[in-house]
Amino acid sequence: MARTAATLLFVMVWLSFLQAQPSTNIQLNQAGFYTHAPKIAVVTSPAQSGIFYLLSADKKDTLYKGILSAPENSAYSSTATSIADFSAFSAAGVYILFVPDAGYSYPFNISNDIHRALSAASLKSYYYQRMSMPILPQYAGKWARAGGHPDKEVLIHPSAASGKRPAHTVISSPGGWYDAGDYNKYIVNSGITMGTLLTAYEDFPLYFDTLQTNIPETGNGLPDIINETLYNLRWMLTMQDPNDGGVYHKCTNAAFDKMIMPAGCHNPRYVVQKSTAAALDFAAVMAQASRILVSFKKQLPGLNDSCLHAAQYAWHWAKQNPAVLYDQRAMNALYQPAVTTGAYGDNNIKDEWFWAACELLATTGKEAYIQEILHYRPAVAAIPSWNNVAALGSYTLLRYKNTLSKYRQLNLPAIEQQVIDLAGSLVGNGGNRAFRTIMGQSKKDFIWGSNAVAMNQGIVLINAYLLTKDKHYIAAALTNADYIMGRNATGFCFVTGMGSRSPVHIHHRLSVADGITQPIPGLLAGGPNPGMQDKCKYVFTEPETAYTDTDCSYASNETAINWNAPLVYVSGALEALQYELAYSVRK
Repeated sequence: MARTAATLLFVMVWLSFLQAQPSTNIQLNQAGFYTHAPKIAVVTSPAQSGIFYLLSADKKDTLYKGILSAPENSAYSSTATSIADFSAFSAAGVYILFVPDAGYSYPFNISNDIHRALSAASLKSYYYQRMSMPILPQYAGKWARAGGHPDKEVLIHPSAASGKRPAHTVISSPGGWYDAGDYNKYIVNSGITMGTLLTAYEDFPLYFDTLQTNIPETGNGLPDIINETLYNLRWMLTMQDPNDGGVYHKCTNAAFDKMIMPAGCHNPRYVVQKSTAAALDFAAVMAQASRILVSFKKQLPGLNDSCLHAAQYAWHWAKQNPAVLYDQRAMNALYQPAVTTGAYGDNNIKDEWFWAACELLATTGKEAYIQEILHYRPAVAAIPSWNNVAALGSYTLLRYKNTLSKYRQLNLPAIEQQVIDLAGSLVGNGGNRAFRTIMGQSKKDFIWGSNAVAMNQGIVLINAYLLTKDKHYIAAALTNADYIMGRNATGFCFVTGMGSRSPVHIHHRLSVADGITQPIPGLLAGGPNPGMQDKCKYVFTEPETAYTDTDCSYASNETAINWNAPLVYVSGALEALQYELAYSVRK
């Protein structure tokens, strides 16, 4: 009788499971897993049985049974976790994970191209961000919209006035991408964005040659990653003063537009003060682009030469103006109208000097740039960000180390060791043990744009793999993709339109104002940020949970072009290198 009662109870529990909704207590990569790569899910509620089951998508068949790890407390929230590791299972298909007492997971795939859709969507997101042109339904579907901000009549702000371009001179500066949730264009942030996207192409050209994103230029003989970067590159070229080579810091309104669609925005537009950081970021991007575009001379005659000339001209201006920093508060004290949009002010531009010199050396081979490389070379490697771009220079030197090794004074082995040491520290620290990700090394990982920290950590790890062929690094990078796609303390897949639970109310004017419930797809949300500078209401406030899916939250739920760029890199790299991940299952 006792056995019958126990059996009946089990059947009742199982039937309730079959009818239940997916549990928010099982966190995993909501896209899924590569066939022969590690497969880990995290259970964030007590599971008394200690057992998990892998089920078919229709829940009729149990395909794998495993034991949960002992519970472990997270260092950065009150969350306790247990690990479900089913790496030994490798059959392709659609599955669900079931944990008694916790419920069942969102459905997920196991396949050989698990991140290809993510790779395409993250790159396609830049098309939706294009300004000065209509976004057409055959490419954008329900997110089609009228063009806005033509930027053919942009005013020289008094801060940017010169003898040949006095205040209120009208110039044309169309094109480019909306920077983030706002409708302005910033050279400094375009710098790291373009550098990261172009680096993705340089590192994995065979993969990106085949990645098509259904944009107007698709099929024109250029890879779509090149087509998309060209749209911003051509805008950047308009930001250089042809009279002296200086580069305006940004093209902007005086104040942010309201939460309305671009076609309804008609405020005056300005280019503001030239800055050394803008000139150097511009020089680096143009030098790198010139190097890449050599391969596309037939499709783009003369463009690589124009880019190189622009890079050298901007470098020349920077040499003559080595410390013109952008201080928006000081500028507003002197000139009207006051400008209150994003500042991107940087008081330390040693890294910009280093990066620009590295790109110019790699492109031209001229020893004249070596002096700046040696003078500004950082003592240690650091995770890149918009105001610390030195790593991009190191990546370039090491990518071309066979060609540049003749310049022994560069000491390329030391630069290589810096990158390997940084990657080694990420792996050696163990990351966030409760979620088995590299992301979460410390509380300092959870900052404004923390998800970009995760992706830029991934780029460091992938570069360490490219340098050493040590597969621990590529496996570690995969854990950060898992983090972005759902294996984190919030339970969100942080990329709009991806996974089963992703942001809906992103702080993004295009997505808020268009009247469409679903946001533009492929955008990476900022992520947990205990600083909560927006003063919105956060249900959870601990470092790894301080995230809210509300359009009020620019501190945790905005998007930005420089955050999406490393997502493009990492998702593409994992697709290109997926078979290198098999070792960790066989070891």
